[in-house]
Amino acid sequence: MTDMDQTAITASTADTVRTLLVDLPVNATLHIWLKAVSADRQGSLSFTSARGKFGEVLVTNADENEFRIFHVFGGGAIELSYDTAETSVSVAYWFTPADVLETGITVIHTNPVNAAPDLPGGYHFRPPFGWMNDPNGFGRFGGRPHLFYQHYSHGLRWNTMHWGHAVSSDYLRWRHLPIFLFPSEEIAARPDKRGGAFSGSAIPLPDGPGIRVFFTEQVQDRQPEQQIQLTATSGDLIMAGQADVILPHRPENQGLTLDFRDPYVFKGPDGLWKMLLGSQSDEGGVILLYETKDHTAAGGWTYVGKLSVERRYKTTATECPCLLPLDGLATDPKTRWALIFGLMTSEDPDTRRKNLTMAAVGWFDGRSFVKEYEQELDFGTDNYAFQAFMDGDTAIGIGWLANWADAGPTIDFPTAMTLPRRILLSGGVLRTPPIGPAESLRGQMLDRTRLAAGQTVKLDSGAAEILFELNDAGTPFELELDHPDVRLGVFVDDVGLWIRHEVEGAGASPDYVARGARPKRLRIFLDYGSIEVFADDGRWVGTKRIDGFAPIRSARLTAPSGSVANATVWALRL
Repeated sequence: MTDMDQTAITASTADTVRTLLVDLPVNATLHIWLKAVSADRQGSLSFTSARGKFGEVLVTNADENEFRIFHVFGGGAIELSYDTAETSVSVAYWFTPADVLETGITVIHTNPVNAAPDLPGGYHFRPPFGWMNDPNGFGRFGGRPHLFYQHYSHGLRWNTMHWGHAVSSDYLRWRHLPIFLFPSEEIAARPDKRGGAFSGSAIPLPDGPGIRVFFTEQVQDRQPEQQIQLTATSGDLIMAGQADVILPHRPENQGLTLDFRDPYVFKGPDGLWKMLLGSQSDEGGVILLYETKDHTAAGGWTYVGKLSVERRYKTTATECPCLLPLDGLATDPKTRWALIFGLMTSEDPDTRRKNLTMAAVGWFDGRSFVKEYEQELDFGTDNYAFQAFMDGDTAIGIGWLANWADAGPTIDFPTAMTLPRRILLSGGVLRTPPIGPAESLRGQMLDRTRLAAGQTVKLDSGAAEILFELNDAGTPFELELDHPDVRLGVFVDDVGLWIRHEVEGAGASPDYVARGARPKRLRIFLDYGSIEVFADDGRWVGTKRIDGFAPIRSARLTAPSGSVANATVWALRL
């Protein structure tokens, strides 16, 4: 169990009774998930103040935790008590609705099975508890960046999907908010991995404050459609309201499988709302395009056609598509757009890397996309389900720092989001450098001379940034990173830019390589469980998850004499 902030646990006369003590402000709201230990006995949690017991929540489900809301209007010291012989409590947190966007939630309790890892100095976004995968609804709403994400609260394994939620001022320092979007009661009743509220996107409400979200509802074995598209609104940006079905079935006569998911909604060059969806057909993975003349995007969606077809890499479904203008106004026909999408089950036969993410650059007229060129978004592949939006005139995106090659529903898998990145066109190529505020993570400078001289630089923790510049682009080098469990490093040879990731006894590692890359300047971000490589202002980017949370202990750079112009190592912190 993890207890945070003002919470304390007090002893009880009964060995099986657990009491959580919390000091609440006035008008506090508690969110609690609990379940009965056995099907024949009701579970309960009681609320007591100095004046005695004043409330109780009850549950009968012994299969899965049930969600309960409790309001405490008076504030003060409160005891939450339950008998562990009858009741299991998974998660409890409180917040005050009036200022939760400013203060976030305060977690009272989590179980060991869903507790977040304790990673001092770690700077990547992680949920406060439970499982996380795809980013959803990434955007700026009410003046602040918001991040929603695929989430299951009650363990570190994928299960019934909800939307978690956080808010920030700089895309780096996040305040956790209440769970935003819930699956149907039928799906949430059992932890049987049948579906839930899958990935989607969000747009501002056009006629007032708040947002409209779009998401896929998955129900395994539902007939005739397992995946359909829903929408819901939120005026307060805290919780979504009732969801309505907007696309109850796939387009007909298109040769599509049951895959039909991940709605991404954006304003097209013709002023209409557009929606992209990922699917699979007998041709390969496809991206479907819809549009509506409804200025609220609440309904009236009609199918336009297949925007893109992917026949390479043994791809089944195309997932998590997004499309955004890069070098001009969306309404300008000359403006280039970036179409970004994941390739589910794909495998590059040359490198054995799986689940690739592609970025196509071209022109979008509202109904068709003409590709100029295409490149991989990330040669490390652990930047999956990438979602981006236009923050003013700047494209900002973020991805899941993992992919389904080594994650799955049967293993504990606490993961993170990538560093947020800008998406820009420069020098005829698509670049995805880290956002400018990433420099604010720099704390103590650890080195300015030793790394460039070929000496070993010790790292204080797993959180560091290594920068170095070569006198000549493409000069071979090897950056060795001392990790207790993985042979880890970054190097350049005649083939290109590599991330070395080799685990003893695990068999041959895929080749994480950007072929033909001849970088001159590199920024390498290290954190507990990850490495992110940005070469030449994001011209080549590689993201790799490292199993476990053992920190990288030191770095050593080997390069031809006189070839390193400068090198700096920073310790990072939020």
